[in-house]
Amino acid sequence: MIIHAPAHLHTGNPDLSGDMGRLYGTVGFAIARPSLEIEVKPAGKDTASDEDAMKFIRRFRGSHDFPPVSVEVKSYIPKWVGLGFHTTLALSIGEGINRLFNLGLSFEEVALSMRRGLITALGFYSLKVGGFIYEGGFPVEKREKVVPPLLFHGEVPVDWLFVVAIPETPRKTIEEVRRREEEILWNLKRMPPELADRLSRIVLMKILPAFAERDIKAFGEGLYQFNHLLGGFWSDYQGNVYCCDIVNEGIKLMLDKAYCACQTSWGPTFYGLVKGEKRAEEVKSAIESFLRENGDGGEVFITRADNRGMVVFDG
Repeated sequence: MIIHAPAHLHTGNPDLSGDMGRLYGTVGFAIARPSLEIEVKPAGKDTASDEDAMKFIRRFRGSHDFPPVSVEVKSYIPKWVGLGFHTTLALSIGEGINRLFNLGLSFEEVALSMRRGLITALGFYSLKVGGFIYEGGFPVEKREKVVPPLLFHGEVPVDWLFVVAIPETPRKTIEEVRRREEEILWNLKRMPPELADRLSRIVLMKILPAFAERDIKAFGEGLYQFNHLLGGFWSDYQGNVYCCDIVNEGIKLMLDKAYCACQTSWGPTFYGLVKGEKRAEEVKSAIESFLRENGDGGEVFITRADNRGMVVFDG
């Protein structure tokens, strides 16, 4: 059984206050590139080509009984750069095992068993439905006990393209932060309610209407405003509005040439939204030159949204 699953781009969480009884919520996108591909098949004993894959097999076995399984990761989403590798891997493995052995689990039950996609459900819905996603967070008292509800989902137009940059220089530092992510999130400071109010209003009255009207300019403005305001809140944990100087300057450059510029999750990946391949190539070239001249380079690529989500092939 082959499972093909998209990466995702995180724009942010509108409510880290919790004063209205819910926390987080997430705005973001499933993207066609990079993508994860794994093969799940019966085996004489549990084996995996990746240590994280083996960890998730063991975690799933803690909740369900199934025969030994082999998992081979055939193509990777880069780890620790804000594109959702671990959540995507965990949910893909769980769903692969579920279907291979006819366990009869819903995708929500897979996520609960894997304990992934529960704080922020962007990775969960990127696999389940793809496209542009806004999920509604979880009740404060049910943290990691439920999958947050999907509030809005839409197919991203095919001529709306993302230019995605992964600078090489900060990757090691960000990896160290990501390894402490669970501790940080459990001890996160409380967001001022007035900031949560502003963020939620940007989502409700700018981002969502602009998407519905296919107004890429207003949509991009809303994404940038939302992401930038959130960066100020996270500055206590990442040192500044963005994770490092390279991303800070890269976002300024991208913002001159694209409809938005955002950092995904903890970074160091950042991205812009443009319309049409010509503009996408222009932005890609400018960011590639910037990364060569400011650090150790990195990877810059163009991708569309993935509007279908996870695909499973039997056999």
